Amino acid sequence: MQLTGIHHLTAVTANVRENYRFYTQVLGMRLVKRTVNQDDVSAYHLFYADGAGTPGSDITFFDWPTPPEKRGTHSICNTALRVTGQASLEWWAERLSQQGIKHSGLIERDGRLTIDFADNEGQRLSLIDDAGTGDANTPWEASPVPAEHQIRGLGPIRLSVPQLEYTDIVLTKALNMRQVRQYSLNEGKEYIVYVYEMGAGGAAAELHVVVQPDLAPAQPGAGGVHHVAFRTPNEEEYHGWTQRLRELSIRTSGEIDRYYFRSLYFREPNGILFEIATDGPGFAVDEDPATLGESVVLPPFLEPRRAAIVANLKPLV
Repeated sequence: MQLTGIHHLTAVTANVRENYRFYTQVLGMRLVKRTVNQDDVSAYHLFYADGAGTPGSDITFFDWPTPPEKRGTHSICNTALRVTGQASLEWWAERLSQQGIKHSGLIERDGRLTIDFADNEGQRLSLIDDAGTGDANTPWEASPVPAEHQIRGLGPIRLSVPQLEYTDIVLTKALNMRQVRQYSLNEGKEYIVYVYEMGAGGAAAELHVVVQPDLAPAQPGAGGVHHVAFRTPNEEEYHGWTQRLRELSIRTSGEIDRYYFRSLYFREPNGILFEIATDGPGFAVDEDPATLGESVVLPPFLEPRRAAIVANLKPLV
């Protein structure tokens, strides 16, 4: 069995209205699912993606009134978003500047052109040139970003760990990822980043692990990341991963039906939360594709509580 890439990444916001504005109006992503955290229905769970909510294109947020994240290791520390070509990155550099967003300008890292920046809460993001690799995206017609420059999906996700050994064992021996190269990252001092690849590889199917033994553990909060999910194509392989992790004595959540996909959660040895998620059924299972994200939708088991749940949610605009 092979994981095929990054499925989604879920982060935390304490300012959901500004979050909605930033990801739809600044980054031009489509809100494809407006729902709630199924384990904490007081909080929104917002999914931003390409025009169709293609698996691997969505960055999602829990709406929790929490202080900012305290940065450190034992954490997911950077989320890359894919665009194609130097011309798109040059367009984005100008757009970010026009929006008053500080950024690195075009730099080269790990052989790819990159722009580093952050959202309004300090969520660490990068735009990278994916050289046209990864699944084809569906542009969002109502985006303020021209179709040729729109974000195509998630790129490499970077983890920070204090030591590599046990994380490497889980990635390579349990999850069948391949360590393919290394590069240097300068964050006040030089750190080594180890690149792991899934499936066919490429920017949509990489996990980057930076070893930072001198940092204290991160403290979760707004502007931080909750978990990263990896793609599995179907329920047969999803059940296979459940069995594989059980045989390796890796404790998991057990199989969870999230309605839009099936999930399996577990933590790697440094405490970072991983998820394995199926590509389907997808976000159109309970909405017209033309109106994705325009109203609050709930999975069937929460529908009887709709009135109370929706009454507790803030309008996004």
